[in-house]
Amino acid sequence: MRKALAFALLLAAGPLSAQDRLPPIAPEQMTPEQKAAAQIFLETRKVPVFGPFVPLLRSPELMLDAKNMGDYLRYKNSLPPAVNEMVILITAREWTQQVEWQIHYPLALKAGLKQSIADAIALGRHPDGMSEAEEAAWQFSTEIHKTRQVSDATYERAKKLFGEQGVIDMAGTNGYYDFLAITLNTAHTPPDPGKPLLPVLP
Repeated sequence: MRKALAFALLLAAGPLSAQDRLPPIAPEQMTPEQKAAAQIFLETRKVPVFGPFVPLLRSPELMLDAKNMGDYLRYKNSLPPAVNEMVILITAREWTQQVEWQIHYPLALKAGLKQSIADAIALGRHPDGMSEAEEAAWQFSTEIHKTRQVSDATYERAKKLFGEQGVIDMAGTNGYYDFLAITLNTAHTPPDPGKPLLPVLP
């Protein structure tokens, strides 16, 4: 698996050569609203505006609302952390979103997701060796992306394992990271050239 992933990563192309449409804004070029939003972001996240929030800063109120939703989905989500991070990786894979993947791949491993599962997701494969909770989340997230719906059986399985709040939190994580992926893909935000890239699948 790891050899196959390493080879596939060499085939990744496109994002590194695309021009960044919405690069970081120099502080002296920010509007008062952008400066205020960037300061709030720094005070609450303890880091400067980064990743998807760089293009989102063009709409300061939207950026802050997105940050607030992300604060819940990242840090207060009712799903187990490894499951939640796996859902984010599935979303990044669906959109071939390199920045999202580079941020969350190490976070997923740190949260306890097996590397073999993360690597299978990178290759667009059904991972082996998933727990019952991971399998349910994989089915839910893959189904919603592929069919735009969740079957009764998949819904009931997720509800049994995670409860109604967990089902909504999982739907919210999928939707939120879809939104960020769309933003990043629109902006052509470049990934870190020094980190592994998702392979571009057929």
